[in-house]
Amino acid sequence: MSVKEKGYLTTEEVRALPQYPTEEDFKRGPMAVIECPQEIPCNPCETSCRFNAIHVGKPITTIPQFTGENCTGCAVCVTRCPGLAIFVVDKTYSEDMATVTFPHEYRPLPKKGDIVDAVNRQGQFVCKAEVLRVLNPKAFDHTSIVTLIVPQDVVDDVRGMKRLPRD
Repeated sequence: MSVKEKGYLTTEEVRALPQYPTEEDFKRGPMAVIECPQEIPCNPCETSCRFNAIHVGKPITTIPQFTGENCTGCAVCVTRCPGLAIFVVDKTYSEDMATVTFPHEYRPLPKKGDIVDAVNRQGQFVCKAEVLRVLNPKAFDHTSIVTLIVPQDVVDDVRGMKRLPRD
């Protein structure tokens, strides 16, 4: 079944993308993971990366290419992707824990230290996770980014969190 039919990528499909970072990339620290498999006219990730880690080029429908040695894990690309398809994964956080940073457009926002339900690409519960950081500056244009601390063995699966109840 294709991504168009099911509406999401599996972890195995993400790892098979040509732009997926190498294990050597992940050993250097926080790394962008671009989960964009379709040839669509889009390039905000390229224009937002001041380190030239992401390249779309011409035609503008080219799938983004990634150069891990240029990536600093700054997460600017996460906030610029209109498809919400870029994440930052840090497998160097600690021996048994990692972090995943993702776009989050729901309110209310979590707070640092909150324990939340981390979910996968299908919205299914993966694990409990601690909120490490929430960034929401005006420059992000209403797309906050949330960073969760998760076990190393599920960092490639976690891509969001369950929406918090409204007060």
